[in-house]
Amino acid sequence: MTPDAPSSSAAVGVRQLVAVPDFRRLWIAQIVSDFGDSLTFITLLFLVQRLTGSTVALAGLAISITIPSLLFGVVSGVFVDRWDRRKVMLVSDVLRGVVVLGLVFVRSADSVWLAYALAFTHAAIATLFDPAKSALLPSLVGKDNLLAANSVSQTSEVVAGLAGTAVAGLLAASLVDLWPVFVLDAGTFLLSAYFISRIAVRSEDKQAEVPKSGAGVWEEMVEGFRVISGSRPLMGVVVSGAIAMLGLGTINVLMVPLIIDDLAVSESWFGLIQGSQVVGMVTAGIIVAVLAARFSESRLIVGGLIAVGMMIAAISRVTSVWQLMVILTVIGLAVVPVGAAAGTLVQTLVPDELRGRVGSSMETVTSTASVISMGFAGVVAASIGTRSVFAISGAITIAAGVVAWFMFRGTDE
Repeated sequence: MTPDAPSSSAAVGVRQLVAVPDFRRLWIAQIVSDFGDSLTFITLLFLVQRLTGSTVALAGLAISITIPSLLFGVVSGVFVDRWDRRKVMLVSDVLRGVVVLGLVFVRSADSVWLAYALAFTHAAIATLFDPAKSALLPSLVGKDNLLAANSVSQTSEVVAGLAGTAVAGLLAASLVDLWPVFVLDAGTFLLSAYFISRIAVRSEDKQAEVPKSGAGVWEEMVEGFRVISGSRPLMGVVVSGAIAMLGLGTINVLMVPLIIDDLAVSESWFGLIQGSQVVGMVTAGIIVAVLAARFSESRLIVGGLIAVGMMIAAISRVTSVWQLMVILTVIGLAVVPVGAAAGTLVQTLVPDELRGRVGSSMETVTSTASVISMGFAGVVAASIGTRSVFAISGAITIAAGVVAWFMFRGTDE
């Protein structure tokens, strides 16, 4: 733990947590990076929609972004546990800034393949950044402050995502050529890298370059899965998360055509629409400490998943933007406790030296489910309609909550 980290003997308030220098630097870097990620992702969806007008093409883009986690996630977790996590994040940001600049050359339907390739590369690099950030967090704030830290991180991620979405919508509505957006995103990665470079990590917090046991990459990958399979709560997080992603993945593909085609509103509305979800998420982030005092992490996950599933199903019935905004607000209220509770369970149950590979193993499983979901959404929506897919996705997410309840039974005792 760094010398400025709060004591783990007692939980701290959000204001005190943000006052911790290293956490604040990581937090600011995350905000900047998440803003850029959202800006690019939404702009890419707009661009592919403009160039192709195809839900299948949108699904292809979403899959290109998700599949690297499936292919490289477990392996990257092994190296996150071996290497200095701060340096992993720093190099990842610089490389992603360079990759994003290549998107300026996507100008026609014939060059959409380049968007897929660059999105794939960008996401592949992120398989190192994300588990490194999650694994580093406990060293910065202490065990007892993890729920608050995860809540702050998740809430700020959504707020930054809203800002990116709003800017993307305004720029898309006013620009004929979208390439300046990608230049702006490249700059956000460099700024994020600057803040990460200022994180002070003591030598005892850095990970060894080689495993002490002499085990190879394969053995370390297997060890990550072994830790998960040996813990019922961890298995509950993985299984319910995978099922939930079968439902949630459709939103990444179908929200754009729902708003533009079904509700017939312009791209400039995206910021306001996403803002409604952020209102719910910020509110949930403020009260998550109160919820944590009354409910266990497992109950927060179960209740949150069921609530999110009901709201996704309700999207299939919306007839106006305002109805959609109300639903997204409720989703925002429910999803923050789920994410914060799941992250806290993993970080507290897994030893520090295994957090990278365990987190990546979990990400691989959920990403596999997400790829399946997005492929399903893009193809099936063309046959039965966008709204029908949202109804199915809601039912699947509710089922994830039921499965979570079954798997978590008795683990709180």
